Amino acid sequence: MIPIQRIPAPDELTQELEQCKKKVTTWVAEGKTVRDVWSNGAKVAKRRIRQLLEEMAPGRKRCMYCEDSLGTDIDHFQPIALAPERAFDWLNHLLACSYCNSNLKRDAYPRHEDTGEALLIDPTVEDPADHLALRLGSCRYEASTRKGAETVRVFGLNDRQELVGGRTTTYKTCRGLLAQWHTYIREGEEAEAADLAQALREQPFAEVLRAMEHLLRDKPHVARQLFRAPVHAALVAWARAPDGTRESIPHA
Repeated sequence: MIPIQRIPAPDELTQELEQCKKKVTTWVAEGKTVRDVWSNGAKVAKRRIRQLLEEMAPGRKRCMYCEDSLGTDIDHFQPIALAPERAFDWLNHLLACSYCNSNLKRDAYPRHEDTGEALLIDPTVEDPADHLALRLGSCRYEASTRKGAETVRVFGLNDRQELVGGRTTTYKTCRGLLAQWHTYIREGEEAEAADLAQALREQPFAEVLRAMEHLLRDKPHVARQLFRAPVHAALVAWARAPDGTRESIPHA
């Protein structure tokens, strides 16, 4: 998981959400539920929510939890069943794949028994790296807090072999793309370098590249041992480049 920058809700969405909240009052008085309003009375609001979430999502509209599958569902971080008052709260919406949302999380919302604090990571509120780390050797997560452990458990981040295998493949791909990107940079092939920079940014499992960057930053001696010289040199150049200018950084 990587941190996600939440986009402020535009006025149009805010107005739509307010209309939906008013609709809740009317529909509930008629014997319907908040979920009924969400399912059948919020078409425009849901379309706008999904569009914003897709802009925020890692890679090409990937799930904010597993980072593998296409984000197709609007997840209520605090489920409607537990917090119906937050059904139309923009700050409570995340983009998830159908498997993470419908098969795994569903109405799960573990809390600390004493403080009531949520024990799932909301990547739009906090940096997942404060709670878990991806180990590149195994491509599995290691939790450093209870919140991290619960997040790994609920979403099966280590149990689903397709995720571990996908991260492993992405790790291999990133190393190859980085080395080739660095070659293009050194040869002045800016267009080709730009294409590869985009490919790196749009890879599924965005946490893999981020874990490589963090290893270089936090444990440079380990990174030097782990990565072959061409990959290490490329990663150093990649990390030094300002965001958005990786296709034309100074010779490295």
